[in-house]
Amino acid sequence: MTPDTRDLYRLVYYSRNRIEGPDDVVSREIAAILEISQLNNTADEITGALIFNSGIFAQVLEGRRDVLEQGFERIQRDPRHSEVHVLFFFPVPERAFPNWSMAFIGRSRRGQNLFAHLGDKTGFEEARLQGERLFSIMREIAIDEELIEA
Repeated sequence: MTPDTRDLYRLVYYSRNRIEGPDDVVSREIAAILEISQLNNTADEITGALIFNSGIFAQVLEGRRDVLEQGFERIQRDPRHSEVHVLFFFPVPERAFPNWSMAFIGRSRRGQNLFAHLGDKTGFEEARLQGERLFSIMREIAIDEELIEA
């Protein structure tokens, strides 16, 4: 069941990573985030993508406004995130990530380079980090990685 497109919203945000420890600990935490997000998002009819590096999370979420607002409140209270910044939240005519309850993107070398380049260019400063640019990069990485996996 797909929400009425009049009630379809897209939320793009980024936050600072607060997960500490060796790489294997961080990897397990990210895997846990993905697992619970995929379960919850499927139940809530949310689609989207998450990209992560050692310093930042960036995420696109798509779904009904009320459900996104509830989910985003949980994200803001999650101790693994700090300095949570909404880059945009508005209605959209269709989903950009229709096939993913929560894609984890940026695993490819090209994806990592694109995301790292964005951080180098903006320093992840809210005033310089544009939501549309972040969304476009995440969408591009997701499409590339989907083609590689096909």
